[in-house]
Amino acid sequence: MATASASIDIPASADQVWQLIGGFNTLPDWLPFIPKSELSEGGRVRSLQTADGEVVVERLESFDNAGKTYSYSILQAPFPATDYLATIRVEAQGQGAKVTWSGRFTAKGVSDEEVVALFSGIYQGGLEALRANYPT
Repeated sequence: MATASASIDIPASADQVWQLIGGFNTLPDWLPFIPKSELSEGGRVRSLQTADGEVVVERLESFDNAGKTYSYSILQAPFPATDYLATIRVEAQGQGAKVTWSGRFTAKGVSDEEVVALFSGIYQGGLEALRANYPT
């Protein structure tokens, strides 16, 4: 099983950041490459549309509002990976917040290095897009 992770410091309180990203249906609010998200199954499944028209379906596996973290799995996606589980976590750090996006998965049809590079890029790009919501 392979893993990828990215973190970024945000110049806003953990509560402010969680307010933006803590909802399972809020990706279009901060992630430019996900312009559309629809919930089903009582809010536990989200169907995402990527900027290039691909569909990604994810299931909420755990949610901790007080701990400012949630984990999700991928049910359907054009990614070369299976057994995917990712976590987004917001932590207070001084006057700001630290956001970490990490995942574990099994490569399918490509090397571990290729799928790690793919998800590392997605996580880092996503966190940089999030950071752009908080100009200093």
